[in-house]
Amino acid sequence: MMQDLSRQLAREAMEQEVLSPKEKLDDYANNQSKLFLGIPVEERMQENRVALIPNGVAMLTASGHRVIIEKGAGKRSFYNDEDYSEAGAEVTSDRKEIFKASIILKVAPPTIEEIELMPGDQMLISPLHMPLVTEEYLQMLRKKKITAVAMEYLKDKNDSFPIVRTLSGIAGLSAVLTAAELLSVTSHGRGVLLGGIAGIPPAKVLILGAGVVGEFATKAALGLGASVRVFDNNIYKLMRLQNSVGTPLHTSVLNPKYLEYQLKSADVVIGAIHSKTGRAPMVVTEEMVMKMKQGSVIVDVSIDQGGCFETSEVCTHDHPTFIKHGVIHYCVPNIASKVPRTASSAISNIIAPLLLSTSEVQNIEEMLFANPGLRHGVYAFKGHITNEYLGKQFNMKYSDINLLLTSSF
Repeated sequence: MMQDLSRQLAREAMEQEVLSPKEKLDDYANNQSKLFLGIPVEERMQENRVALIPNGVAMLTASGHRVIIEKGAGKRSFYNDEDYSEAGAEVTSDRKEIFKASIILKVAPPTIEEIELMPGDQMLISPLHMPLVTEEYLQMLRKKKITAVAMEYLKDKNDSFPIVRTLSGIAGLSAVLTAAELLSVTSHGRGVLLGGIAGIPPAKVLILGAGVVGEFATKAALGLGASVRVFDNNIYKLMRLQNSVGTPLHTSVLNPKYLEYQLKSADVVIGAIHSKTGRAPMVVTEEMVMKMKQGSVIVDVSIDQGGCFETSEVCTHDHPTFIKHGVIHYCVPNIASKVPRTASSAISNIIAPLLLSTSEVQNIEEMLFANPGLRHGVYAFKGHITNEYLGKQFNMKYSDINLLLTSSF
């Protein structure tokens, strides 16, 4: 009986030895399909957000993916290193290690110095900010054969741009709340309540631009009880805004004479005009601003693209306002960074599920091929420029990402 038991144990040991290499191969294959994500500290001025919050990290690490984050990356969004560690992330102070990850996540465009830290043949997911792109930046991406994906051009299954809509919504809502505070006498404003009360007329708010920022600003201002007027040269956008608000709304095209007339009696003017190619159009001249009421407020959300007021000057979150011709100007780029915890959560709620949906692949090519929404955001792919506008602007050859992916299989 002892001999039979010995033979059985020996047979099981041999089977384990035979199966062990297969198990190791399976483990290797599984590891190959797992993502390796790096999240550095944002060094650009005024950037307080982080690409993934701890909940987003936990979603990824629970599926076996590896996340490495630089120490203090979430501090300005009020997430500490312990939160990330408990979510399964590796926290390190070695910045070079972060940029060795196969996928780099950022909420601000990378600097040249950051691209230099990347070994190459990696994926970079970050905003693009067209007006700030330089030829040196694109040449560095090509040299390193980095696949660069612009957050603002990512599409969802509804063929919309989720990052743009979410952050524009935050900017529109923040613009109205900021203006309401600046109207108070403690901020050198007119001492006017934005919504007014019974028997007293509400504040008059002009919103320039009927895009997503303008839509959310309109809803917020109406919700507070303000008298709102919206200007845009796109009739379709004005009609869509009317339907979205669900109530009669004073709208107009950007007629300079009529705009000047309305500016004279406005308490708040919010600039939310966006340009797809470069600088935002300047629709309010200095002469118009001079005719506005003393203590009225301008919030120029378009300052990210140069501003749509002639009197606008770039400010910071530390010193967000200045007074010119008796009018308070709030001209802070990246207004969503004013509420970094909310903005970071919004970005993470989009990026984490997107990465999870494309994680069961072997390489970058398969990831892009499997997800059209992610593919739409690609502007550089393994040494090729794939964005037509960038190619023409910098006189570089550009290629169709779909053709490049097809030829790589």
